[in-house]
Amino acid sequence: MLELSSVIGTLKLLVLASVLFVWFVRYDNIVKEFIEYKYPNWLRDLVGILKVSCVFMLQSADVNIIKAGCLGLIFLMAAAVSTHLRVKNPVGKMLPSLTLLTLSIIILLNS
Repeated sequence: MLELSSVIGTLKLLVLASVLFVWFVRYDNIVKEFIEYKYPNWLRDLVGILKVSCVFMLQSADVNIIKAGCLGLIFLMAAAVSTHLRVKNPVGKMLPSLTLLTLSIIILLNS
């Protein structure tokens, strides 16, 4: 049977990999979305720096740093979901943000 710590460790790596993939491999899609939502370039860059910083914080051995990273991600993902609702995106387009929000809450509650 899997231990909870192993599951949480796997979730942390999954969150790390997904954020890095979206913000580095699929960055052109991020640029298009921020233009579509009429957000400034500086905000896109700030969000990217914060998300990448937060996911690396999840990999720390210090529980306070992990919790700070989770709280940062929860704030950013809640803002992303709010944006998707504001522009009336379909649920399918919101799913990645909702998933990362949920995983961040799970990691926070189990850290």
